[in-house]
Amino acid sequence: MTAPWISAQLRQLLAQRGHAWLLHGPSGLGQYTLALSLARAWLCDRPTPEGACGACESCHQVDVRAHTDLAVLMPETAMLELEWPLSEKAQGELDDKKRKPSKEIRVDAMRDALEFAQRTSGRGRGKVVMVYPAERMNQVTANALLKTLEEPPGDVRFVLATEAAHQLLPTIRSRCLGHALAWPAQDEAVAWLQEEGVAAPAAAGLLKAAGGRPEDALRLHRAGLDAKTWAQWPKALVRGDIALLADWSPAQLVEGLQKLCHDLLAVRSGANPRFFEPADLPAAGSVPALTAWWRSLADTMRTVEHPFNAGLMMEDLVAQARSALHSKP
Repeated sequence: MTAPWISAQLRQLLAQRGHAWLLHGPSGLGQYTLALSLARAWLCDRPTPEGACGACESCHQVDVRAHTDLAVLMPETAMLELEWPLSEKAQGELDDKKRKPSKEIRVDAMRDALEFAQRTSGRGRGKVVMVYPAERMNQVTANALLKTLEEPPGDVRFVLATEAAHQLLPTIRSRCLGHALAWPAQDEAVAWLQEEGVAAPAAAGLLKAAGGRPEDALRLHRAGLDAKTWAQWPKALVRGDIALLADWSPAQLVEGLQKLCHDLLAVRSGANPRFFEPADLPAAGSVPALTAWWRSLADTMRTVEHPFNAGLMMEDLVAQARSALHSKP
């Protein structure tokens, strides 16, 4: 079910004109969902002010990932996760194990999409190029897109969605109409999480763990996190009890530690914590130690998906955390 805050933004965007939109904001607010909904509405045979009809042949083609007038540009890892087909060449290379799926938007895929943009619309409703997450374009890929944004073909529209707009070329940002993703109200987000299968007692806790971002809260739920564990693990870590973290992957642990470090620094600065309830936080360590810990976690996050030894990495992360947490204010 489309979240109500996404539906409201879709109505707003469809009421405006523009050949290129840039949807931006923090993760977990629905960039991909809104971008795809916008593309579906643009291509729909019977669109309404609310969006696509959901019943026509065009909507069906989008749903089965086979629309002749829609080009989707994503990293191959995201394409596979979201069940979008790769090009025949790319799929063949992966099948033959010549390389691993790319985590960037490859320039070959961009060139194919731009060639697609020059062709005549197959269904007569124009063509759409969707790019997500747009920050995964490298310099070469971004420059290839920029040329088409500067001189767009007459019947093609672009929707770019990103969780890191600051990483995009300023020239790309300047050639798109910008839309900042709206934050839902807590009761609205909790109700949506319940509709998605999150139990009522856990929904509010997971939303807190996600910093108020409902799609991130749903991701945490599907990864097996429960609200009770989230509330208990920081103080357990200080005591040296890491049983609650035993099933976490290195990436999950780094994400959790970053949130804990953020909230402890916030408390030391006189602000309210964002990811934990105040009562669930241990006593804050020293600001220098917490700041150094934050920098170390940021460095680790860059390579956490490919740890040389996951067990040793977990041990090191826990040791760093306990050192910072036990530092004297």
